[in-house]
Amino acid sequence: MNARKPYPPVTKAPSNFAPHGELALIAALRARNPIKPGKLRLGIGDDCAILRPNAGDELAITTDFSLENVHFRRDWHSPEAIGHRCLARGLSDLAAVGAKPMAAFLSLALPKELTARHRGKPAWVERFFDGLLALAAKMNVPLAGGDTAESPAHKGKAGLVAADIVLVGGVKRGRALLRSGAKPGDLLYVTGPGLGGAGAELLALERNPSRFTALKVAAPGHPHLYPEPRIAAGLRLRKRGLATAAIDLSDGLSTDLHHLCGESGLAAEIDATVVPIHPMAQLAEAAGWARSALQLALHGGEDYELLFTARPQTKIPRELDGVAIHAIGRMSKMRNGKPAVTLLEEGKAVSELRARGWEHFRGSSSD
Repeated sequence: MNARKPYPPVTKAPSNFAPHGELALIAALRARNPIKPGKLRLGIGDDCAILRPNAGDELAITTDFSLENVHFRRDWHSPEAIGHRCLARGLSDLAAVGAKPMAAFLSLALPKELTARHRGKPAWVERFFDGLLALAAKMNVPLAGGDTAESPAHKGKAGLVAADIVLVGGVKRGRALLRSGAKPGDLLYVTGPGLGGAGAELLALERNPSRFTALKVAAPGHPHLYPEPRIAAGLRLRKRGLATAAIDLSDGLSTDLHHLCGESGLAAEIDATVVPIHPMAQLAEAAGWARSALQLALHGGEDYELLFTARPQTKIPRELDGVAIHAIGRMSKMRNGKPAVTLLEEGKAVSELRARGWEHFRGSSSD
């Protein structure tokens, strides 16, 4: 699957999509998301979905919340982008372990007014599913079930949207890529055109949300609004035995690399001069929106690229399925009194790289 191919057309919602409550919403979703033969035996419409994994496969299961005013804002993000991002977050986790998506499950709470059409225009929830189902069709993952609930108003304020996505994937028994598989001497790699693009686009969105309201269909070049989960790259890394460990970059390179080091019991050094920086991060620095493009690349978060390790003798291609691969550092043994992650800067100066990406209950301290 090539992540750069255009998205396939998605069946549009029928005219009675959402004005008559939960049952109509579920019926319309079922009509838009027909069950396909294969691993999904039974989907929307029954008490449980039934999956049939391949013989010898293990199930990889992940869940991610998308919360209004934490992961998105309705006055900044289009419903299509919110739906896309909701699914992309879970797909990126499957990519990190090298799993092939089997099914998605969504629990969605939203205010009643977001299910109604106004003057013939699609309801907010219709547009949310336009974005989610377009990505689902591209990644060939059916929406197999979930739950819906009304988010009530509180103290005169409108209810908030909360979306919990669960992804199920299949991976050969004992072959999943884990954070704990790195060895001393392994080289560090990252996928994609560069890091910091999602953080930079978020800065642009904060300054002028109206510029982005017309972006209702996923397109390359919008790493914050429409991230591209690296499913194909993850599958190749796992099937060809190229990677020893992997993690997806959701919280920022600095934070996620600390996670990988912690699980593998190792230290890491990355070379600032070869960390790929997204063009949007460079533009953000030039415009004065960010103090440093490199800081965005190190700490920005939500790039949803893959960070992985490989043995030094392993030949890693320059790209996988059209996605560029960059070598950025090396793993080493942990030493007492030494930082877990260090940054080699220009002039060979070495400094500690602290985890400064996103962390819930603490917030972000990135520039």
